[in-house]
Amino acid sequence: MVDGYHLTPRHTRLRDTVRAFAEAEVRPRVAELEADRGVARDLSRQIARQGWLGVTIDPAYGGLGLGHLAKTIIIEELSRVSAAMGAMLQASHLGTAKIIHFGDDTQKRTWLPAIAAGDCLPTIAVTEPGSGSHVLGITTTAVRDGDDYLLTGTKTFVGNSHIGDLHGVVARTRPGTRGLSAFLIETDRPGVRLTPHEPSMGLHGFSFGEIVFDNCRVPAANRLGAEGDGLDVAYSSSVLYGRPNLAAVALGIHQAVLDTTTAYATGQRRYGNPLADLPTVRQRIGAIQSRLMVARLAAYHAVHLLDSGRPCDAELVNAKLINAEHTIDSARTAMEIHAAHGLHPAQSPLERYFRDALHIVAPAGTSDIQLLRLAEHALGTTKQPWSTRFRSAARPTRQRGAVTPTPRAGTSGADSLAC
Repeated sequence: MVDGYHLTPRHTRLRDTVRAFAEAEVRPRVAELEADRGVARDLSRQIARQGWLGVTIDPAYGGLGLGHLAKTIIIEELSRVSAAMGAMLQASHLGTAKIIHFGDDTQKRTWLPAIAAGDCLPTIAVTEPGSGSHVLGITTTAVRDGDDYLLTGTKTFVGNSHIGDLHGVVARTRPGTRGLSAFLIETDRPGVRLTPHEPSMGLHGFSFGEIVFDNCRVPAANRLGAEGDGLDVAYSSSVLYGRPNLAAVALGIHQAVLDTTTAYATGQRRYGNPLADLPTVRQRIGAIQSRLMVARLAAYHAVHLLDSGRPCDAELVNAKLINAEHTIDSARTAMEIHAAHGLHPAQSPLERYFRDALHIVAPAGTSDIQLLRLAEHALGTTKQPWSTRFRSAARPTRQRGAVTPTPRAGTSGADSLAC
């Protein structure tokens, strides 16, 4: 272990590879993404084809099998340069989770190799305009019709909505708490319609929009798990992938905030000396450093436990809570140091970091929800220990050799952060 964060030399090599890619291929595109505010289709595909979507996929299905700590490092390094592209990757991983946890052998053999190769971007579509995070309030219906289901309804805040190839959709098949079921729906299937992309406050280049299903016919073979497993699909994906993924995005933004602030404070001069020499500025930089250290420990510790097969639902919840809140707090502190210089994108990327950080709070449960879950843990009233139930699927495969695939040649032109 190196750096005190459960990292091995293999993780360090992986970080170096992703960082080099992010600096060479992603950073030159950031200004374009900010100006265009569209969907970065080509860049998203280029990132996917590095093989990083397969980091938690078993090598038997073409993946790397390196686990959640490696995934955290990849998302963090991309997010340090572009939170939008980190969000793109994390959303695709969230879409992968449902197949890893609930897919049958045919579904895994069909989709996991394509995902690992970067040829398929999966999404998870749970949230609806009228129900928000209240999963049991889902009104999208799936009605059995022979060997098929007919799906009708609308999903919103679907991560990678406009570039996704395979949507994991949770719909109601009957009344009651066990009346939700999950389905794999190809984006080109008749009855699937995307509403136009609408730019948001931040994460420019990432799409998290609306998908409408209009009497969409889906084979029963595309159902994930049994009828009634939909709630489990949604919750397990959110806890085991969504929360640590979002913590990783926030962690990358947080590191960028610190890097930008220290560079500014040492480069700017006041009263004949660097701005960083002022005690009040040093205190603020120290506060950012402290928050970042705590946030990284929380994130890395949680996914290390997940990779080790130990119960860690509370740690995953806490990692998302701390990283979301601490990143926003540090971005505000950095703004206090930059003053007016931090407000203009031509002078500093800090305003982008602030906007992007605010996108991390709502998905996979707001901070209030995370606190409620932590209270349940403290009171001993937690209902479903997801990290224990899916222990075997979470553990990385022990394998020899390099941690990173050979980058794939060429580029080509997935649920939201919220689920």
